[in-house]
Amino acid sequence: MSRAETLPIGMPSLSLFRSEVTTTFRRWRTLALLGVLAAVPVLVGIAVRIETSRGGGGGRGDGGGGGGPAFIGQVAGNGLFLVFASLAATLPFFLPMAIGVIAGDSVAGEASAGTLRYLLVAPAGRTRLLLAKFTTTVLFAFAATLVVAASALAVGALLFPVGEVTLISGTTVSFGEGLLRALAIAGVVALSLTGLAALGLFVSTLTNSGIAAMATTVGLLITVQILDQFPQLSAVQPYLFPHYWLGFADLLRDPVYWDQIARNLGLQALYVAVFGSAAWARFTSRDVTV
Repeated sequence: MSRAETLPIGMPSLSLFRSEVTTTFRRWRTLALLGVLAAVPVLVGIAVRIETSRGGGGGRGDGGGGGGPAFIGQVAGNGLFLVFASLAATLPFFLPMAIGVIAGDSVAGEASAGTLRYLLVAPAGRTRLLLAKFTTTVLFAFAATLVVAASALAVGALLFPVGEVTLISGTTVSFGEGLLRALAIAGVVALSLTGLAALGLFVSTLTNSGIAAMATTVGLLITVQILDQFPQLSAVQPYLFPHYWLGFADLLRDPVYWDQIARNLGLQALYVAVFGSAAWARFTSRDVTV
């Protein structure tokens, strides 16, 4: 049965949102993305375990040594650090790529599947439909981040000892407080992806091809991250949406450094406002023929 046959005529906003969430999370593509994200902590954990068994050991410090992801050096001493290391490893590419796929396909995918016109027949209207698409993408961002964190926590507890957490500022806190900080970090990481979600939604309103929208969103992601690496562009880099992504590490300090986190969340809010408005302006004035 197609989606067009299952959507109720005249659906209210809550039903529309529920339909979007159900449709998104039932797709094999979504499940595959979550599966890949869940596998990353497993691979990282096994790699650290093998290195440890060879006598590599694990140290302490502000980040992992050896050129690996941040916090990789602390994983062998405390499995909870696998959560932080896995988020640091997936945030530059895997997590945003997944968000780019979901956001890019949100509107363009409906157009290419021929269901967009049917959705717009409902009294919910274009604004509510667009809001439901964006909210579903943000919900996926939280789900994807929590999948990484939960997988890393399980693998870390299985392969390594867990206990009191020594923060990167040198303070030791209880395992329970460490878990709360890990949950807070997961929330910050998810919110860090909202700017990309708004950008992908805007791109999705520009085309009727889901594949083109997904490829464009992921391409923009890669391009912006490359631009963020050139010292010559330091004047504009603070305005690039990935610039403060790894600032979540400041939640592992005592006291917490809020400056980078606040700048990151403020920048994401700006991107949501700008590209969300652009997506709304484009979508509400668009002549939908498919």
